Amino acid sequence: MSGDQRGKVVIVTGGASGIGLEAATALSDKGAEVILAVRNVRKGERAAEKIRYSKKDAQVSVMHLDLEDLESIEIFSKQFSEQYDHLDILINNAGVMVPPFRKTKNGFELQFGTNHLGHFALTLRLLPLLISTHGSRVVTVSSIASRSGFINFDNLDGSQGYNPMTFYRQSKLANLLFAIELNNRLKKYGADTISLACHPGISSTNLISRGSGREVGWILRQLMKLVAQPAEMGALPTLYAATHQGLKGGEYIGPDGRKNHRGYPEVTRESESLFKADVSDRLWKMSEMFTGLNMDKILENSQKSKVESQKSKVKS
Repeated sequence: MSGDQRGKVVIVTGGASGIGLEAATALSDKGAEVILAVRNVRKGERAAEKIRYSKKDAQVSVMHLDLEDLESIEIFSKQFSEQYDHLDILINNAGVMVPPFRKTKNGFELQFGTNHLGHFALTLRLLPLLISTHGSRVVTVSSIASRSGFINFDNLDGSQGYNPMTFYRQSKLANLLFAIELNNRLKKYGADTISLACHPGISSTNLISRGSGREVGWILRQLMKLVAQPAEMGALPTLYAATHQGLKGGEYIGPDGRKNHRGYPEVTRESESLFKADVSDRLWKMSEMFTGLNMDKILENSQKSKVESQKSKVKS
């Protein structure tokens, strides 16, 4: 991880365990103020205590965020924006993997709704704060599962058939497409905020609990150790994407080992084949429709609010 992070404010979704917790701990160790945005607040508080135990003066707090619920995302974003005047790093890390078929509170298939749409909505709601913060970053965690992913626009809700792994791959490809598309749109807007994607290779995390939130059993944890690298190694691409000074935006970071399954972070080139501009544009437009959020309008309203605020200050 690059450099001192003192003075920076960081949100980590799903920061209560696995890669999210490892990334949050490392950023806190470097002096950043870290907010664990989690569905289970009690679990988040336990994670915060772990971070404080390793670093007595750690600035870490817990805020409730349910990515399955668009209203929860709106409430979180408003509360955060009222408490903080800048946001340096947003790490879209939380996710569910291969759960039984279920829909979110807003009627979306759980994996697409949580992994992609939830983070899409969160990022757009926090964009005004991100763009007003010089050098800010959005890091979205994808997966090597995206390599065999396909966005089935005719069956996004699973009503025409559901396969857990197929829909997981789809959601992770959506994460990658979103990260790159966001960066392209930020460039057109002229913002210096950048967006990047990363993946942890094959890492041992609680994702294999299939969305239950329960701790994985001892036997399965031991089996995972045979094929997967530990979570602290899996978090390195996230930390690289969040802090490395040489990155321009739009990069895809993953482990440098064989097939990018494990190892130390590097910029991979596979996004060149996985990113399709037409698919990404269609996904973006559908995501705006599903969430009721439009990036151009959000930024336009944010700019109007700034102008009105400046005028009122001049008058007073």
